[in-house]
Amino acid sequence: MEKVAVIELNESLLRLTIFRVNGFKSEIYFSKSQNFVVGKEIGEEELLSPKTKNEVLNMLKTYRMLIESYGVTTIIPVVTNVILKARNYKGFLDEIYNNTGLNFTILSDEDYMKYIFNAVVNSIDNAKGVFVHVGEFSTYLVKYNRRAVLSYAILPIGTNNATDYGKTMDEVRSYCVGKIAALPLSSEIEEDLKLVATGRSVMAIGKIARKIQRYPLDADNNYPLTNEVSEKTFEFIKGIDLEKIRKIKGIDFEDAGNIANGMAIVQAVFDVLKKDEMAFSTADLRSGILQQNVLSSSQEKFSDLLTNSLETYFEFNKDEHSINESVYNMSMILFKQLKVMHKLPRFYIKPLRIASYMFDCGKYIDRENYSRYSMEKILFSGIKGATHKELLVAGFIAVCQNLDDFSLNEWIKYKDILTDEDLDAVRKLGIIVKLAVALNASRKPVVTDVMCDILGDSIIMKTITEKDASFEIIEGMKIAQDYKKVYKKSLQII
Repeated sequence: MEKVAVIELNESLLRLTIFRVNGFKSEIYFSKSQNFVVGKEIGEEELLSPKTKNEVLNMLKTYRMLIESYGVTTIIPVVTNVILKARNYKGFLDEIYNNTGLNFTILSDEDYMKYIFNAVVNSIDNAKGVFVHVGEFSTYLVKYNRRAVLSYAILPIGTNNATDYGKTMDEVRSYCVGKIAALPLSSEIEEDLKLVATGRSVMAIGKIARKIQRYPLDADNNYPLTNEVSEKTFEFIKGIDLEKIRKIKGIDFEDAGNIANGMAIVQAVFDVLKKDEMAFSTADLRSGILQQNVLSSSQEKFSDLLTNSLETYFEFNKDEHSINESVYNMSMILFKQLKVMHKLPRFYIKPLRIASYMFDCGKYIDRENYSRYSMEKILFSGIKGATHKELLVAGFIAVCQNLDDFSLNEWIKYKDILTDEDLDAVRKLGIIVKLAVALNASRKPVVTDVMCDILGDSIIMKTITEKDASFEIIEGMKIAQDYKKVYKKSLQII
């Protein structure tokens, strides 16, 4: 396992991210950032002041020490091309190299777009669509299909310079509508294309929109912003001043000033492309850099985002006694074998995959009663390739491994997302996961398959084994009472 550091200097931020990498899998191990007004300073003076240069250099020296202390083997330093507008940028980058050994690569707009695209397609399960990245000085629109960029456009308008094109949100929105409508890709939007949006201001907009909508899940990635809610959010932001925006819970002080312009750009995209919904993605530059420079050989692997995401979770959370893969495989077998009893549609396969692979994710709080603490871990572990509803259903399935842990009050919180059918499903699938755990009780591949026969009010589950499965059968029969409560039939395991 190696550690890779990505250092990015952009218009307003210097950030160090250290990833742990093992083959195709990676996770953020450490992250630290510092705000700097590089873009604003260069825009006004076409120079970086001695004060800013000194502060950035000192922070990079600190980052260099952190990199060494963490045992990083690969360092990738990049700077956005806003730096080119500073007349003293060459001397500044030379000074950085002479003092830290960090050789920064200046990203072109096309480089930046490709990195963000790589991050987007590996953060959200959306094979065909248009993604919109709202940056500080540019907005990127990219039409894609199955990891191939079909066309793209870069508009020289972002959250920091939008006021150059309009003094009010309505004026910025109107200007952006005209510019986006004139793009060739705007006339090539098929009905089945989906919208995806990224960027710091976009994430902040999502937080406000969820409050306005009273959306029950405070999660950024894959948040489905509707055009209707977006319009309400636009009017809300337009009607309040900057100080009130800064007081909204969850909004960073530095992001508040960019929200109004970001909102105008987002709404302009809705206006032109005529879509009812836009999915938000947490994709960012550092993730795209890692994908393209370190994990580039894994493109085929990433074609199934959920599988890769679950395997990544397992890679960095397993120990020598982990049975997650075995529980997952047995859960899939049981789902098929019990189909005639649970009568659930294919939609529930994905939540079951998540819940079974992460069945014991609450063990970091309580190893014996792990099901009780599963929900938050599943919701906020960064699992990719699943909608908010699928993650919620998966969380409740994991909780329902112990039916007594299920809370109807907790369920009601998500009543606008979940249905009565989902309530029936999570109980049935929770028992399936619990059975799969029991059939791996020895923590070795003893039971390889099962065959189920329904006889009147009973179901006979015959185990196919490689070794003596007495322990697995004893553990499985402990679930018979819960099984009867949910499935209304007696369970016999042989």
